Amino acid sequence: MNNVDTVSTDVLIIGGGPSGLATAIHLADTLKQKGLSHRILLIDKGSSIGSHILSGAVIKADVFKELLPDVDISEIPFNAKVVKDSTVWLTEKGSITFPFHIPYMNNLGNYTASLGQICKYLAKKAEEKGVEIYSGFAVDEILYQDGKVIGAKTKDTGIDHHGNQLDNFQAGTRIEAKITIFAEGTRGSLAKMLINKFNLDEGKNEQIYSLGCKELWSVPQGNIEAGQVFHTMGYPLQNDEFGGGFIYGLNDNRVAIGIVVGLDYKDPSFDVHDAMQIWKTSAFVSKILKGGKLVEYGAKTLPEGGYYALPKLYVDNALIVGDSAGFVTMPALKGVHLAIKSGMLAAETAADALSKNDTSEKSLQLYETLMKNSFIYKEMYAVRNTRQGFAKGLFVGGFHFGTQLITGGAGFFGRLRTHADFETTSKLSELKKKPFKERFKGKLEFDKVLTFDKATDIYHSGVYHDEQQVVHLHIHEQEKFNAINIEQYGAMEQFFCSSEVYELHVNKDGKKELRIHAENCMHCKTCDIKTPGERITWVIPNGGNGPDFQNM
Repeated sequence: MNNVDTVSTDVLIIGGGPSGLATAIHLADTLKQKGLSHRILLIDKGSSIGSHILSGAVIKADVFKELLPDVDISEIPFNAKVVKDSTVWLTEKGSITFPFHIPYMNNLGNYTASLGQICKYLAKKAEEKGVEIYSGFAVDEILYQDGKVIGAKTKDTGIDHHGNQLDNFQAGTRIEAKITIFAEGTRGSLAKMLINKFNLDEGKNEQIYSLGCKELWSVPQGNIEAGQVFHTMGYPLQNDEFGGGFIYGLNDNRVAIGIVVGLDYKDPSFDVHDAMQIWKTSAFVSKILKGGKLVEYGAKTLPEGGYYALPKLYVDNALIVGDSAGFVTMPALKGVHLAIKSGMLAAETAADALSKNDTSEKSLQLYETLMKNSFIYKEMYAVRNTRQGFAKGLFVGGFHFGTQLITGGAGFFGRLRTHADFETTSKLSELKKKPFKERFKGKLEFDKVLTFDKATDIYHSGVYHDEQQVVHLHIHEQEKFNAINIEQYGAMEQFFCSSEVYELHVNKDGKKELRIHAENCMHCKTCDIKTPGERITWVIPNGGNGPDFQNM
């Protein structure tokens, strides 16, 4: 039996995205100002910082001045400053540019960026301040003592598909900490465990999500201006499918494009990846991409439930920050500046707790107080009912949005509720419209010039997984899965997965089974969110596995 190593630290931060790195930087600065010296450890599952980071991204830069007051803004690796910003209604062959900005969607003065590159930069800053950063380590267990969080444990490695130990077996490391900060990003697996264990979402709205698929292109000069931003509505989405497209002009004749669709859609055959390919064939989008070349692909989910879906953010010895908590505003589709600010407030809370040697829930409640006195609360509360209103379609949602604008976010009906995304799908027998594949018959043969099948796109994500490990996508209640998920919903996993992990196999006797190609997994967590009956759980694979994004 292998002995388990134990490491001790004052603060453990799990996740090297913007919220985790902001926590680390601001905590190091705050402790220094207080004349205190504490060990700060940050662990990330990606092969390097930034390799699992994906965002549109258009970023509000002001929060960086607050996080890094001694750094000139020009030093931060933003891309182009937004100089033109338009919202466009698309049809298959035409487009109408809105003569005004939809409220909260004006991006003039913001910056386009690769969030992955921003995180690489922030990691260097954190290390300069004494933060210890370790990438390539998966953390799959929360440690408790007397019912309270005391840290986390990294994943055991050297285990085969059947759970048997191989010759290279290595037990994970216990990391014990006075304070553990969960900064895992969207649908964080440990944050999910913590929320469930302590019922931190009691009385809250169900968190709901969108899935975004993104491509980075190199295009001929003149196709789009650096700093030119378009958001699209309409084609190819229908009234009851919430979402739209984005087109961000970058420096060096590059353009970031993508489509984001709410996972509360009803059609079990809806496919966000394929919808993006169809969207690219519209006259407006194809003109921008003409003569260009695909550089990179990725996908991720984002939490859209808003203020009413925020869980309780603290327990004894632990805090939740960033997307793991749900700090994203709709309709602005902005979360980076909120993630960074939440990390800074968590850092101030942790520094105060450490200085008093009191990391109890009562002490860490300061985090919520600080949040409610910050711009996070101001921004999220003003749009607290926005996303829920669109659950009944674009037109009903537009009505709700209008009433909220004139009532400071309250609307005419008070707090609107949400249903979990896995509950909103219709069975095949209940679907009242043409399924996705019929709607776009003749448009789903991809030419590999403008449009791409999933296998081609996946190749451009750098995704990799160790072959010798337990499959990290766990199907529960196999008999029910076969009878319900496959037979009644048509194995919708094969459609909603953005990276072709799930394949419906039918043998010569007509027996159906869902095959899992875990090696393709983009870590977007859609299956954990959308599968009917919650019959798939996404479990973290070995450290360093997954996509290897360069400029996403």
